[in-house]
This record gives sequence, C-alpha cells and structure tokens, in this order.
Amino acid sequence: MTSELSPHGEDLAEATRDRTVAHEAHDHGEHGHEHAFDLKEAARIAFVAGAAAAVWFRVWEPFADVSVIGIVGVLVGGWPVFREAAGNMLARRMTMELSMSIALIAAAAIGEFFTALVITLFVLVAEVLEGMTVSRGRSAIRDLLDFLPRSATVRRADGVAEIHAADLAMGDAVLVNPGGRVPVDGVVTGGHSFLDQSRITGESMPVEAVAGSRVFAGSINQSGAIEVRAERLGRDTSYGKIIEAVEQSERSRAPVQRLADQLAGYLVYFALAAAVLTWLITRDMRSTISVVIVAGACGIAAGTPLAILGAIGRAARLGAIVKGGLYLETLGRVDTVVVDKTGTLTFGKPEVRQVTPVEGIQAADLLDAAATAEIRSEHPLGKAIVAHVLAQGRTVAEPDDFHYTPGRGIVAKACGSTLQAGNRLLMAELGVDVPRQWAGNAAASEVHVARNGRLLGTIAMADKVRPEARAAMDALARLGMRTLLLTGDTEPVARAVADSLGITEFEANLLPEDKHARVTTLVAAKRRVAMLGDGINDAPALAAASVGVAMGSGTDVARESADIVLLGNDLSRFVDTLVIAQRTRRIIWANFIGTIVVDVIGVGLAASGVLDPLGAAFIHVASEMAFILNSARLLPTMDRIDRKAAVSPDPLPN
Repeated sequence: MTSELSPHGEDLAEATRDRTVAHEAHDHGEHGHEHAFDLKEAARIAFVAGAAAAVWFRVWEPFADVSVIGIVGVLVGGWPVFREAAGNMLARRMTMELSMSIALIAAAAIGEFFTALVITLFVLVAEVLEGMTVSRGRSAIRDLLDFLPRSATVRRADGVAEIHAADLAMGDAVLVNPGGRVPVDGVVTGGHSFLDQSRITGESMPVEAVAGSRVFAGSINQSGAIEVRAERLGRDTSYGKIIEAVEQSERSRAPVQRLADQLAGYLVYFALAAAVLTWLITRDMRSTISVVIVAGACGIAAGTPLAILGAIGRAARLGAIVKGGLYLETLGRVDTVVVDKTGTLTFGKPEVRQVTPVEGIQAADLLDAAATAEIRSEHPLGKAIVAHVLAQGRTVAEPDDFHYTPGRGIVAKACGSTLQAGNRLLMAELGVDVPRQWAGNAAASEVHVARNGRLLGTIAMADKVRPEARAAMDALARLGMRTLLLTGDTEPVARAVADSLGITEFEANLLPEDKHARVTTLVAAKRRVAMLGDGINDAPALAAASVGVAMGSGTDVARESADIVLLGNDLSRFVDTLVIAQRTRRIIWANFIGTIVVDVIGVGLAASGVLDPLGAAFIHVASEMAFILNSARLLPTMDRIDRKAAVSPDPLPN
C-alpha cells in the first residue's frame, strides 16, 4: 500500500478521511445496504407505509383489478432494490436484490399489492437498520481520526508558535498542555505528567511521563505540561499505524469474505430453483413468491466483513495492529505459537552482570574493546555493554569499520586493531580459543571479546523476564496452543527462561536460518504457526510463519516482516488478540450455519404453503438483522473520553 504521507508529515487525518469517504462510496455501489439513514430514506419509508395503508383501506381504487397507489408505492419504494438488481444483472452477479425484485414484481402481477408494499417496507427498514449497524463499523476509522490533534504547539528558534500538525518536522520540540493530546511519537525532554495511553497500548492506568520517557501520538496529557522531541510523525506514529491497519482491513478481503460472497450467490440460486420447483409442483403463486422472499443471504454478505472490521478495530484498541483480514482469519486457526526470547519473553534490556578478563588484561580494557566493537550494534547485548561503559563515565571510541553477522556477533576495526565480539560460534570461526570453564554460565548470556584473534575475556549478561509472560504462556496453554521457545542464546539461559514460564519445548543456540528452518518445518507439517519476535534475526522466521507477530519495541525490519504488531510490547495483548480472532471465526461460522438452516427450513415451509409472503418477509428481515447484530458484537465501543474527543476536536489554526 502506498502511503500518502511524506516522512515530514502530511495531514494524516485529512488524507485518511478523504480515502474513507471514497471507499464508502465504492462500497455503496457494490452493496446497496451500506448507507446511512437520511431524510430521503425516511421519506421513502413513510411513503410506502402510507401507500400500504391506503391500499388496505381502499382509499382510492379507480380500477377494479389494478391498484394505482399500489403500483406507485412499489415503484417508489422498490426503486433502490430494482436499481441494485439491474446493476448486478449487468455485472452478471447473482444477489438477493435480484430475487427480491422478482418476488415484488410477481406479487404485484397477481394483484397482491398490499403484500408487495409490506414486503417493500420490511426491506427498506431492514436496509436502514443494517446500514446504521455497518456505519458503526465505519466509525472505527472516524473515531480514530477525530482523536488526533490537528494542531500543535512547538518551540523553535523563533519562539513558541501553534502550527498545523501537517507542518511538524522531525526533532521539533512539541509542547503538550494538560488536557491536550500528544501529536507525535517521541521522547519527553522536559516537564512531568501522567498520560492516558489506553488507545495505543491498551494500558488502562495512566503512565508517568518524565524526562527520557517515550510517548505516543494520541495519548492524553492528564496533568502537568510536558515537552516532547518529535521522532515519528503522521503515518509513521504508532497511532498512524492503528489507523492504517483499520483502513487496510476494509480494503483487504479475507478468504472467508470471498466464501461468504460465494455462499450468498449459491443461496440465491437455491431460492430461485426452489421457487421454480414449487410452481411446477403446486401451481400456487403465493407459495412460489414466499419461497423467493424467505431466503436471505445479506446477513452473511454484510455480517462477515463487519465482523472482521470490528475485530481488527477491537484489537487496535488493545494495541495490536492486525495488517489485514487474512491475518486475522489465519490467527483464528493457529494451533502452534513459536516465541523468541530476547525482547519478546524478556525486556530485551540485558545488564552487565559479570566481567571476566583473561590473565594480564584489565576489566576496563575488556569493556572498552567490547563497547567500541558494539557501539553501532542494534543488538540488545551490544547496547547494554555500551550503556554500561558510558554509565561509568568512560568514552567509547568509534570503529573505522564495522561488520555484523546475525546470530554470531561483530567484527570491527579501530586504531589499527581488529576487534571481535560475539558468541562461541563467532570465536570458533575466527580461531579464537575460549576456555571451556567459561561456557554455560547459568541463566546468563556471554559475549566473548577478542583483539587481533587473542581472547580478552568474557562479559556475562542477564535479562529480565516480562512480568506478564508467565500469565500469557499459561493462557496459551489453556487455549490448547503448543508453545515452542526458539532462541539463539545458550541452552542454560534458554532452559532457565523456559522453566520459569512453564514452556516444555525449547531449542537454543539457533542462528536466524535455523529459526527460519524450524518454523518452515512446522508449517510444512500442516501446523498453523504464529511466530513472535522482535529483532532483525527474527525477520525470516516471522515471514515464514502462518502469521508473524512483532513486538512494537523491535526493529523496523521485524515490524515490516510481521503481519501483526504489538505496540505496547505486552504479551497478554497477543493472547487477547488470539481470543478475538477465534471469537470472530466462531461468529462468522455461526452466521454461515444459521443462514443455511433458516433458508432451508423457511423454503420448506413456504413451499408447503405454511408460510405466506408476509411471514416469509418477516423471517427474511429478522434473520438477516440477527446475523448482522451477531457480527456487530465484535465492534469496539466508544468510551467516555472518546465521545468527549469526538465532539470537541482541536481547533485548526487560521
């Protein structure tokens, strides 16, 4: 999908609103039910109701066999249905509008004008109710857009000024007053406050914001004023990703949606074939019309995309960005969850626990060499070493050359020397001998450091397990998921983490290609695999899985390779999203089965003369609305803050 925002921040809200309006117009052309209730619709419904009353009381009937009011009422009321049916015929699509048109025309042809008008009234009311329900799904995008501030206060060289959000630039110092909304992703550089980040991370409790804290666009500043350095703008913000996910969910069509459309077409063929058979056997036109009327498939044709849209919107409120209906459907069928360790089950912020230099080498020299080699590294271990050295007040020299091998480590050149920092595999490849007694330091990762092929020593690192990880793993077990830990870390570290989380299957000392191969093997064995990871080395495995899930704090490569992104880095949100996906699948299939059962029973009753056209119309409308409302249960609800934001948007500067 081509982004319509430059990295310097075009107006996300306005651009997305334009696309939303255009998309709604497109959908209106393809599915006549998706329109809002307006005066024109109200007038049409009132006219048909009045015409039905006039025909029933025979207010004006100048002709004995033909009701003028009835004909006008059917033409005016049925015009949207007739127009939709004609368009579908030209496009060679079999839809319920065509069968309803046939039924209305047939009822009028045999003089059942009151019946035809009541059926038309039922259809019009049902379409309005359906349109209002589906519009609630559409509002998922509009709610999000209304929540973004359209102006921002910035501090620049020429002073403080209020500007349009589209004019924000990277590095701007953005001032957010109490009650205001943060317009960018960035880092707090001054002030102190508490932020409501529930729309982005799903965290219900306010989060304290102090200097150095990361904040997200769309957060509400609840107390003091803060100053934020802008790092991500527009569509690149976490909030922009949420909007993009909901947009994409509307454009993408999951396989189950195509199945719903096919089933709807088959049900129309079934109704028409049953009507022909009924006429040939009974020669009863009322029964034949009832057969055509009673069969309905709009409940699944409109309810299926509504369920998917609602589920993705609900997941987005929890801080899980699902990039399309296909991935939501796949997630709902997952039976195996593969997890990485560092940054996924743990915080990905290891700390230096022990420095062990070889004889003749000072610990400071070992740390300096390691920090120089790692200063350009994105790996959590490397960042931790650099942070540890800087915290001691020491400077870190920049390397002249830098080369990173995923799953092994780094080779760098500085001051005429070649520095190596990595695991035992890297040292073995370079011919550096590492004493055996240093291997397997329980529950710790080891970074071996060498200069010019001579070992300087080993730095032991340890990471903390995420507090919600155990509850998430237990929840996956209750859902019947097979959970497998794959990590490039040593076996003692992997075992310690697995044991603490109740994971019975784990594999250690894996390179990125090993993880990829393991996930590929699982998929080839017909397992439906969800892979959770956060680093560059996880990207191949994320792409190979049935559905890839990236932690929001992970690398850009991992987030781009994944099908779902957890913005808040909370594993419990993955479990919640998995439950939502499973529930969505159950609701859609309940609609499928319910529609088929109602249509088959209804056609049988209509063909046998038990069901008259009015009863058939009532069953058609009632079942259709029941299935659509069943799907609507997945739609997220607006909370009190959302409503306040929707009615009080930020003013735009003139």
